[in-house]
Amino acid sequence: MNKKICLFLMAVALSCGSVYAGDDYLKPDYSLRVLQNINSPQDVKKLNRNQLDLLADDLRYGIINHTNTVGGHLGPDLGFVEPTIALHYVFNSPEDKIVYDVSHQIYPHKMLTGRKDGFLNPINTKISGYSNQDESEHDYFKVGHTSTSLALSTGMAKARDLKGEKYNIVAVIGDGSLSGGEAFEGLSNAAVLGSNFIIVVNDNEMAIAENHGGLFNALGKLRETNGKAKDNIFKSMGFDYYYLENGNNTADLIKLFSKVKDTDKPTVVHLHTLKGKGYAPAEENKEKYHWQMAGFMNPQEGSNTENYNTITAEYLLKKHNDDKSLIVVSPATPGATGLTHDVRAKLGDNYVDVGIAEQQAVGFVSGAAKAGATPVLEVMSSFIQRSYDQLSQDLALNSNPATILIFGGGISSADMTHLQVFDIPLISNIPNIVYLAPTTKEEYLAMLDWATIQKKYPVAIRVPSGKVISTGKVDTTDYSKLNKFKVEENGSKIAIIAVGNFYELGKNLKNEIAKTFKINSTLINPVYLSGIDEDLLNTLKQNHKIIITLESGVLDGGFGEKISRFYGNSDVKVLNYGAKKEFTDRVPEEELYTRYHLTPELIIQELKKIK
Repeated sequence: MNKKICLFLMAVALSCGSVYAGDDYLKPDYSLRVLQNINSPQDVKKLNRNQLDLLADDLRYGIINHTNTVGGHLGPDLGFVEPTIALHYVFNSPEDKIVYDVSHQIYPHKMLTGRKDGFLNPINTKISGYSNQDESEHDYFKVGHTSTSLALSTGMAKARDLKGEKYNIVAVIGDGSLSGGEAFEGLSNAAVLGSNFIIVVNDNEMAIAENHGGLFNALGKLRETNGKAKDNIFKSMGFDYYYLENGNNTADLIKLFSKVKDTDKPTVVHLHTLKGKGYAPAEENKEKYHWQMAGFMNPQEGSNTENYNTITAEYLLKKHNDDKSLIVVSPATPGATGLTHDVRAKLGDNYVDVGIAEQQAVGFVSGAAKAGATPVLEVMSSFIQRSYDQLSQDLALNSNPATILIFGGGISSADMTHLQVFDIPLISNIPNIVYLAPTTKEEYLAMLDWATIQKKYPVAIRVPSGKVISTGKVDTTDYSKLNKFKVEENGSKIAIIAVGNFYELGKNLKNEIAKTFKINSTLINPVYLSGIDEDLLNTLKQNHKIIITLESGVLDGGFGEKISRFYGNSDVKVLNYGAKKEFTDRVPEEELYTRYHLTPELIIQELKKIK
């Protein structure tokens, strides 16, 4: 087929709402029609209707190209292309402020605000996957966690009003994000501002996985009645309310946004959009394609290799057969921790998704434990920090025996918004919580057994990451004897205390010390992150001069500092190795390990200076 005819038919199909296989966007002969001439929102305002439709096609190419090249959020961004075009066609960014929640729908905005090279040439142009004011005057916050845009925007609106300024504030939030407590607080405060405040609710009927909770039932009634349901949560709070069924129709969006622009009262614009629009697999499997790794367009053969997600799922399914009071809880991130559709279906009513609401999740499992159930919360390290007060007050203060599994903890090349190095200081320093760090599959399973049976403490387990290490032997440790470290290999002069994932690093360091200094070091698996083994540490004073601690987490307030504090008034020298207290942003792990001296070679160099 003639290339021009092919491109024309693609544009017509997209404007009519047809779906491509996705490969069409990445063919070698694909050429942009409009996006190459868009360098700011002012350029969007110059386009006619046909060009706006072509621009939508180009933006979807950028989204798919970026995600296939470096990974990222695919489905939510594909579904918010037309609303983004309409926002910039009607409003005057950056004079008007458009604030994005969680940034899962910000790719089109970035491309229209001078950052398209980050999507068209992502290998050569470093760009954040999230809102970032350092990149552009069209962004206002570094945001990667959910339910934030309303609270942030209400503060901006109040400042604007007190200064006597006049501009629109548009807070964009997804329906999934509305499940978070901060979103409810933001709604409550926004409703009484009495001035210009526009909330765009991107309702694609999904969080990361399927939506849960009464709020989504309310949104469902509004969708079913074309926004005319008598019970309207937004109107009842005092908002003006507008509904658009086809939230991916650019012309209708422009008309609606033009109507609410410059309003003098809090207003909700409720858009029904299609998550994954334009890419058939993402439309059909919205959870899977919420986020994708690089190369998703050309997937490799699947692997059935065992990992800690599958180990956890298998354990809980078996536990479910034996304990009908087991309740497995996820704050809307089931896929990230191995709670697949199949696993959730097998758990049935014993699985609860509380929405993107970590505070509710911790309070929920505390209450369930109090009532005699066996609750297990699965949560990513980056997100557990959202529930600090609930961990302390609702859970630990009451000593309710819930189990919390912390996934993904450790030093990584993640975005600054999704770092997972802060969980050890956060959790281990709260009284009553027992925080465990297994080094092997067998230790992890034994810890799960103990945590879900004992009735004295809330127990958190830092689930290992990476390759599964197995001894092949059942772990018979009695974990009720708190804060008893395991001396895995006895030695002298130097002791290495290696936490969790870094136990293998400890073994490698021991070998290098033996080669370099002819010293047989003591190797210790501390097991407990929330306490220290004072008896063992006192014993080490007798024939050890140097203690080395290794942890895949931030040092400030971390595990190693507990050891340093214990030896502070002695002659024993303590060297703590871990991450610095800093926000890193997509820094390769190898670079971080070098920066933090987390290699045997670099540690040996420092030991040579001491010797």
